[in-house]
Amino acid sequence: MTAPMLALAQDRYRRLRRRPVGVYARIAALEEELQECRQLNRRIAELVDVVAELLVPIADRDEERVREVLAQYRASI
Repeated sequence: MTAPMLALAQDRYRRLRRRPVGVYARIAALEEELQECRQLNRRIAELVDVVAELLVPIADRDEERVREVLAQYRASI
């Protein structure tokens, strides 16, 4: 987890701790945070895949393949 993400999670945790809520509400909030982190991690993995797909065609100077990969990426956004 990066420092900004960790700071955000800690801030949200502190705010939750100050509220007079039960354990189940805190668990639900933490599960929502976990789901958000999973979605962000998945998106980062997708971006890493795109970068990896781009590096080989760029190294081979295959401009057509570069345009194709970028088009696929833009269509998935």
